[in-house]
Amino acid sequence: MTKVLISDKLAPAAADIFRDAGILVDVKPGLSPEELGEIIGDYDGLAIRSATKVTLELLDKAPG
Repeated sequence: MTKVLISDKLAPAAADIFRDAGILVDVKPGLSPEELGEIIGDYDGLAIRSATKVTLELLDKAPG
């Protein structure tokens, strides 16, 4: 099953949109870049706003 990580503060409706589409959602705002890098490989998608900075190093740890 598809899994998405929400790593920034988003409205609860954002998670509901994913769940309504049958996607598993984990909401973990406030992760450090190191913490995010350790778990990003467990997810198929990442939902952010402006607090999370997606770097090339982070993308290299993501699947596909």
